[in-house]
Amino acid sequence: MTGPLVIAIPVYNDWASLRLLLRALDRMGLTAQVVIIDDGSTAEPQPDLCEGGFASLGQVSILRLRRNLGHQRAISIGLVYVQQHVPDAVTVVMDGDGEDKPEDIPAMLRKFEAEDGRKIIFAERTRRSESALFQICYGTYRVVHLILTGVQVRVGNFSVIPYRALSGLVVTAEIWNHYAAAVLATRVPHDSVPTARGKRLSGKSSLNFVALVVHGLSAISLYGDRLGVRLLSLSAVLMALLIGGVLVSPWTGNLVGLLTILLTQLVLMSFLFAYITLSNRSSASFLPLRDCPYFVDSVRVIYMKRS
Repeated sequence: MTGPLVIAIPVYNDWASLRLLLRALDRMGLTAQVVIIDDGSTAEPQPDLCEGGFASLGQVSILRLRRNLGHQRAISIGLVYVQQHVPDAVTVVMDGDGEDKPEDIPAMLRKFEAEDGRKIIFAERTRRSESALFQICYGTYRVVHLILTGVQVRVGNFSVIPYRALSGLVVTAEIWNHYAAAVLATRVPHDSVPTARGKRLSGKSSLNFVALVVHGLSAISLYGDRLGVRLLSLSAVLMALLIGGVLVSPWTGNLVGLLTILLTQLVLMSFLFAYITLSNRSSASFLPLRDCPYFVDSVRVIYMKRS
């Protein structure tokens, strides 16, 4: 690697898992600086979070946000902080609950170096550890995502980011809604390594069904242009089928009228969606590099390795 290693970890009240994760990272022998993005937690960090120090980790800082913004936005704020304060950093983004395994980081870094540090390297899930119900819902989401956007969902937040890519991401508005989808949608060079998702180190996830649905919709929303074109194409096909059906089939006038009204509404909605999506391209949008610092309440170094 050409620069210092930084591990960015968004956390919301999950301090018990984070304490165990820090120990696991240290056991991996990673010489790194850890930036914890405290997403407006209602519980204070455990006082023994860094008790006894670390053999490898050099520094642990807590970036506290003014309010709870959600996982993805916490990540975007953390990326901006690293880009502004740690020159030439190679950044690892991972969750703080242990489901992103520290044991996978060395393989990701090797892949990163094999690509000459020019690509973002994601952890591609080959096996998941969630319940059967969650996996069914997730599988359904992947199918819907593929149909609507033409892009397969294979990766999450767990990744290694070169500094050059980081400098581009902090001026990419899309990371405010969904980091991984923003990388894919904006065609940032990337690759992946196969990994198996780990299990939580402590407690239960705070994510509920509503949060998961919003997370999925946020990813799909970044492909608004593709979605608009697909809706327009679908409307055109359905309208052609309706006209063909009227010409060759003895449909009743009421049925034809009802179908015409429904398809006309679909066409109008598709045009409206496409217009809104395209008009948003010329309007001022959220700029992470400029706007994220407003959400930072404080930065506190809670551990510094003695030289």
